[in-house]
Amino acid sequence: MDFLILFLFYLASVVMGLVLICVCSKTHSLKGLARGGAQIFSCIIPECLQRAMHRSLHYLFHTRNHTFIVLHLVLQGMVYTEYTWEVFGYCQELEFSLYYLLLPYLLLVVNLFSFTLTCVTNPGIITKANESLFLHVYEFDEVMFPKNVRCPTCALRKPARSKHCSVCNWCVHRFDHHCVWVNNCIGAWNIRYFLIYLLTLTASAATVAIVSTTFLIHLVVMSDLYQETYVDDLGHLHVMDTVFLIQETYMYWDYSWAASQCCLCSVCHIRTQYLFLTFPRIVFMLGFVVVLSFLLGGYLCFALYLAATNQTTNEWYRGDWAWCQRCPLVARPPSAEPQVPRNIHSHGLRSNLQEIFLPAFPCHGRKKQE
Repeated sequence: MDFLILFLFYLASVVMGLVLICVCSKTHSLKGLARGGAQIFSCIIPECLQRAMHRSLHYLFHTRNHTFIVLHLVLQGMVYTEYTWEVFGYCQELEFSLYYLLLPYLLLVVNLFSFTLTCVTNPGIITKANESLFLHVYEFDEVMFPKNVRCPTCALRKPARSKHCSVCNWCVHRFDHHCVWVNNCIGAWNIRYFLIYLLTLTASAATVAIVSTTFLIHLVVMSDLYQETYVDDLGHLHVMDTVFLIQETYMYWDYSWAASQCCLCSVCHIRTQYLFLTFPRIVFMLGFVVVLSFLLGGYLCFALYLAATNQTTNEWYRGDWAWCQRCPLVARPPSAEPQVPRNIHSHGLRSNLQEIFLPAFPCHGRKKQE
């Protein structure tokens, strides 16, 4: 039980850390607390190490590089290698449905295709040639996106819903965010590929987790472990429950080799040990994809919410959250009635999704008389 408690505590710490980051970005008092913590660490960590960390973080998150693309492909390759090498073979021996086992590969093909399109597609870069066309695509709300504002870096007039990306060093039409995993901005012209990429990545992680979990549960059921009992450290007799089976079931499998192929023969011994002593790679892969599925699933729900309401991550972040308005820690403008941005671009679910998956190009944008 200690392992599950530590794992849940770790997962809760990660979630709380993400929540605190979001809250800190909106509050002055917590920003000051974060700066104070950073100053304390700066006194402890040597200056040379601080400079090295600063250069590394600047390279990773503030310059265009392929580090996270390589990391993404390596992690994905490791998961699918383990799935193919062990889980797929074992499940075939246990006569799992082939369509069920091949589903992760189908999702992988679609995911890699959408991942490539997200990486290489122009997100909607604004240049002098198309600047005047982009100005007529969206209406200015005069709060978050006022008229006649020029980008101080590009010296271009900023269309509504655009933003200058400090990493790529260009202004992007309907800017959502810069994604380090695809080394590209997410804008009007590649947001559809990004959503498909995120959807298939979440589905593939969840599918691998489900297949692996089903395989391990199938082994437990085949071994009749639910009919066994065990003696705890105090000498008390207990019936094996689900938590005990997950943590403390050790299965030893005999294999026979014939014609250079490994075939599963029979379950020989069942011992009171940890399950991952027999299948360590499968258990660690399962833990990784389960956590990944929850994290990606949460972000996917957030991305779909933004798409359904025709918002971007940039607009959602800059807007005032309703719960923040009631929070006493949130810094407000000195004026008594601050201007609150309104979502003037949402025109119903169907229209919003059509704008995402069938975006209007500048030449087809709705022109207004200047």
